[in-house]
Amino acid sequence: MNCLQNLLKEPPIVGSRSMRRPSPLNLVTPLPFHSIHTMVRGGSRRSNTVKTASGASTSSAESGAVEAGTEKSDTYSTNMTQAMGAVLTYRHELGMNYNFIRPDLIVGSCLQSPLDVDKLRDIGVKTVFCLQQDPDLEYFGVDICAIQEYCLQCKDIEHCRAEIRDFDAFDLRLRLPAVISKLHKLVNHNGGVTYIHCTAGLGRAPAVTLAYMFWILGYSLNEGHQLLQSKRACFPKLEAIKLATADILTGLSKNSITLKWESDSCSSVEISGLDVGWGQIIPLTYNKEKRAWYLERELPEGRYEYKYIVDGKWVCNDNEKKTKANADGHVNNYVQVSRDGTSDEERELRERLTGQNPDLTKEERLMIREYLEHCSRSDEFGLWVSHDD
Repeated sequence: MNCLQNLLKEPPIVGSRSMRRPSPLNLVTPLPFHSIHTMVRGGSRRSNTVKTASGASTSSAESGAVEAGTEKSDTYSTNMTQAMGAVLTYRHELGMNYNFIRPDLIVGSCLQSPLDVDKLRDIGVKTVFCLQQDPDLEYFGVDICAIQEYCLQCKDIEHCRAEIRDFDAFDLRLRLPAVISKLHKLVNHNGGVTYIHCTAGLGRAPAVTLAYMFWILGYSLNEGHQLLQSKRACFPKLEAIKLATADILTGLSKNSITLKWESDSCSSVEISGLDVGWGQIIPLTYNKEKRAWYLERELPEGRYEYKYIVDGKWVCNDNEKKTKANADGHVNNYVQVSRDGTSDEERELRERLTGQNPDLTKEERLMIREYLEHCSRSDEFGLWVSHDD
């Protein structure tokens, strides 16, 4: 994963005692269109002259709005490509886009207005499952309340939110059980076609759809992934799904790590990545006696990439493990967290579930379904779910 320095161009604001979060304006969010244009390198830009359906040029105000939307789409696509490790493009100004994965399951981009609700009703959608957070909606000016209210008025379609942080595989891993639990209940209750969307419909929505196919519908992970990719070019984080599966079946245990930056000549040291994503920052604490900056943190088993920010400059620590440079030349630090006291049986199970071609036995799939029955009630993973009824 590449660090998103451009998400943090402006000084972040204080979000808690232990963490700072960038201004919502720096957090990129949703973009939709009807013909999917993904995995494209470069490509021609749209003409600056915008035509109406009748062929007349739009007003300067309308053209300005389109240009502003195009600029936001460009920024979002750049950040998405860096964060996801694949070339992904999303054009919000082209409208909602989607693909049928199965006759009863659609993956797409965000709804932009109540008019999109009618488009989905026309193709039999009974449930709209939104994974966006509020900053995602605000970035593109989506009025989610108007969409929710219109769904309530229609009475034949239900809108539900289950928030997952954009560009954050760790957040996806932790929230997947509660999200899939909610989705499964909605599908059973409403029937018909289910529309699962995030901002662009290229990361979070495909991942949730794939996890649902893996845990509930009986697909192997690779089989479901191949079907998903055959219908929609996208980039679900497979590692997050694998780890979430292993967490359910073996438990979610944590272990402590300590990160250290040796220097007494800088005024601030922070870290981005780890378990908070590339859009947030964790400050390190300076130890005067040891003349070094420290961060102690408890993390679940897994591999975490991160990067230091020293006096505002993004750098790697040469004294800690580093990833290989990707195609763009980006290198991050990383830490591999393992659990203590793991039995041989649990270790073998986690290795199988996080391997190249994981599948579930009937007993394991039954255990997952039973777990999901209680997941949303106990809210073990801290998911905030909005259910409009």
